[in-house]
Amino acid sequence: MEGAHEKPAESSSSVPRFEEPAGSAGAPEVLPPEESEGCARSLDAAPKKLCGYLSKFGGKGPIRGWKSRWFFYDEKKCHLYYSRTAQDANPLDSIDLSSAVFDCKADAEEGTFEIKTPSRIITLKECSCHHSTDEETEPRKAKEPQGLGPDPDSLLWPRAGAVSEASTKQVMVYWLQQLQMKRWEFHSSPPAPPAVPDAALAANGPTLRLELEQEEAELEDFLCPVQTPPGLVGVAAALQPVPAMPLALQNISLKHLGTEIQNTMYNIRGNRQAQGTGHGPPGEDPLLSVEPWRTEQPLPSDPGTPGKDPADSPKSTPKSSLTANLIQKAKRQNSTFPFFAEGFTWTRTAQEKVLALEQQVLMLTKELKSQKELVRILHKALEAAQQEKRASSAYLAAAEDKDRLELVRHKVRQIAELGRRVEALEQERESLLQTAGLQEQQVQELRRHVQLLMDKNQAKQQVICKLSEKVTQDFTHPPIQPPGPPGAANRDFLSQQEKMEHLKDDMEAYRTQNRFLNSEIHQVTKIWRRVAEKERALLMKCAYLQAKNCQVESKYLAGLRRLQEALGGEATECSELLKQLIQEALQWEAGEASADGVELSPISEYDEYGFLTVPNYEMEDLKLLAKIQALEVHSHHLLAHEAVERPLRERWAALGDLAPSVELKQLLRAGVPREHRPRVWRWLIHLRVQHLRSPGRYQELLNRGQVREHPATRQIELDLNRTFPNNKHFTCPTSSFPDKLRRVLLAFSWQNPTIGYCQGLNRLAAIALLVLEEEESAFWCLVAIVETIMPADYYSKTLMSSQVDQRVLQDLLLEKLPRLMAHLGQHHVDLSFITFNWFLVVFADSLISNILLRVWDAFLYEGTKVVFRYALAIFKYNEEAILRLQDGLEIYQYLRFFTKTICNSQKLMNIAFNDMNPFPMKQLQQLRMAHRERLQAELHELEQLKAEYLETRNSQGPAVPEGCTSEDEGEGDA
Repeated sequence: MEGAHEKPAESSSSVPRFEEPAGSAGAPEVLPPEESEGCARSLDAAPKKLCGYLSKFGGKGPIRGWKSRWFFYDEKKCHLYYSRTAQDANPLDSIDLSSAVFDCKADAEEGTFEIKTPSRIITLKECSCHHSTDEETEPRKAKEPQGLGPDPDSLLWPRAGAVSEASTKQVMVYWLQQLQMKRWEFHSSPPAPPAVPDAALAANGPTLRLELEQEEAELEDFLCPVQTPPGLVGVAAALQPVPAMPLALQNISLKHLGTEIQNTMYNIRGNRQAQGTGHGPPGEDPLLSVEPWRTEQPLPSDPGTPGKDPADSPKSTPKSSLTANLIQKAKRQNSTFPFFAEGFTWTRTAQEKVLALEQQVLMLTKELKSQKELVRILHKALEAAQQEKRASSAYLAAAEDKDRLELVRHKVRQIAELGRRVEALEQERESLLQTAGLQEQQVQELRRHVQLLMDKNQAKQQVICKLSEKVTQDFTHPPIQPPGPPGAANRDFLSQQEKMEHLKDDMEAYRTQNRFLNSEIHQVTKIWRRVAEKERALLMKCAYLQAKNCQVESKYLAGLRRLQEALGGEATECSELLKQLIQEALQWEAGEASADGVELSPISEYDEYGFLTVPNYEMEDLKLLAKIQALEVHSHHLLAHEAVERPLRERWAALGDLAPSVELKQLLRAGVPREHRPRVWRWLIHLRVQHLRSPGRYQELLNRGQVREHPATRQIELDLNRTFPNNKHFTCPTSSFPDKLRRVLLAFSWQNPTIGYCQGLNRLAAIALLVLEEEESAFWCLVAIVETIMPADYYSKTLMSSQVDQRVLQDLLLEKLPRLMAHLGQHHVDLSFITFNWFLVVFADSLISNILLRVWDAFLYEGTKVVFRYALAIFKYNEEAILRLQDGLEIYQYLRFFTKTICNSQKLMNIAFNDMNPFPMKQLQQLRMAHRERLQAELHELEQLKAEYLETRNSQGPAVPEGCTSEDEGEGDA
């Protein structure tokens, strides 16, 4: 709307004021020349504000019905406000269009449409509709007398009300299209910060305009844009009289009676101000002088009207006085209810604009002062930090206990500051979670609305098709009627023609509704996609903040651990405080996490495969270390979720049928997502055992075990209770996994009698059960590992191949990590005590489940070479930490649990498959052959020594020293 400005709010309401024209169309002489030229331009070419009178259906009881309301759209909030008249100071209510959908029904009253929000449905129509007579609002077929057709002469002229119906339809479609565009503009525009630089606005402007132009072009494909209805929307609507109602009381909103009273008082106050500056005769009642003033001094429509001197024209009157008189006259003219004066709102004068600019300057000045104050505070904080740093350096240089105590207090202050930062991050995360929840609700609501609109659209299309077929049949095969009088035939023909006209109108209405609903579905779908993208972005940001929160908490716990190590076993006040802080840190998750009702990805007690996320160590130091480790693992998981795991899931989903290839090899090394892992493992196992597998083999072995007991049954029963004590599936009394594991191990002992059962097989079978869940699949997985992947004699009584691999690993460590091996040799550390179990159970007891299963993904496809790669990568990952240890016993203690401290699976995988290259399989085979020959020679030599010893012992005979009695003699005496 050209020249539209906001009126200064005189009320305490928080909603924006309605925008009104700066000048009246009936008094162009009060406008500046440039504004007059602007008003002369086309309404379609000038920027317009969406406002106008509409009838809203509402109320209760006797006053329920259509009420005239002035509607005004607020672009900042995407709300459609409405009041009783355009001159009211406060709106009655508003409609949130951001989550609303629009609908128009072809079978409803002409010009009626609906705005559907998640909380209510608002029915509106063009305000002139209720001015029509009762005959016009009744169905058209009821206008004709019974038994008579229409007057033949009437067919030569347009039907009664056709022009008004066309205008009503134009207003309805215009409002629907404009509301659609306003909603799209709101969702397309990014949320602006409190203060956006002009340069940023200028940069974002072309992009936003381009998006809006594209959306307008897409909507034009569904429904042609409607021109602005003249005199019914915008400035022209504000200049029209308030639509009259049959009863003045019917237009009053009893639901918002307080707002109505405020608006009435505002209008009365405006009337009194206008009367104070009016031109009526002194002492004359203003209510009685309105009509004579209007007849004697009509508003001029042209500044250059002949017969009037410019000095005598109303131009000589001050602008504010003339505007007040215009407002007073319009209010008296448009009054429709006693004691409720209505008219035009005051326009903003040049002085008011200057005052507004001065207020803006004052606000900017205050903001500048606050920024200067902030800079001054930051300078003071920086100086305080520097002083504290110098004091800490002095305390570190001092050697007395008092100075060390001050250092501990300084660290405690730092810990408190970290705690406050953690609380701030938690608050920000909670706000983001609430925002994400609201977005999810809006998305679900939009989905339901889209589905309803699609169903309705389909039903309407079927109705259109049936009507079209009926019309076609009526044209091609007209019904045969018996001959009658000439007048009756003429009347029947005219009646049929009238019905065809009605059907054409109905078809046109259904086409319009169909096109609009198609555009509505199209736009709502695009809005839903944008909301989904925003929701994903919020979830990513929330995951990032939670990961940072875990990192801060991990650093906090690490700081507590270092302070504990620095204090040692001294019983001081600081040590007691430190102990209390450690207890609170260890117990935080149980208390705080349960109080937090909504959490994006909490640190649960067990992971997705049932392993404890925080190992239950008995020693206090190890408990703190386990909590630090769990926080770091969770942090790495959150940070890698969107950057690594989501693209990996997409690649696996698009892979299709599995077949050996380089791409599959790379995907298996990166890890298999949990939802695809059972299927992939079954395929890998089938490749290994397809020549050994036969239908019914597993059940046959179980039946054999029921007939007679296997010698290894007792050892299997002993190892069942020792299988993964940190996994709930094997420790819960009601779990079915121990029974499944027993049957799998017994079946394997009958499958391979040369091995029977070896300690370590229980862990291999347990991992297979956790992933595959089926007994038979876990059994064949165990067969594939023992009989096809691992070398022969790996699980035999001599463990020949296992010992060979330990020697091969020593050679590879000397080649790949010479500095580490020199350090371990200096302290006489034998790594085979640590690594032997790694190879025997493929890291089942060593790595956390997230990394362990990724190792198994590649191991089942590539074989034992993967075990060597990861063994080398584990030492490379912790090389610097081991080099810092300078005592052999301390190194052994660290090597007991150092694999559990590995949190970054991506880093470990890169070391294993990139940093350890080249790693040819030929070299591994040569090393195995060489060490097997040496080991066999050593064993042969030991056998010879044993045989010589037994031969010497036998040659000497069972000699009994003097004074000793043999067992046989003792028994004989007894």
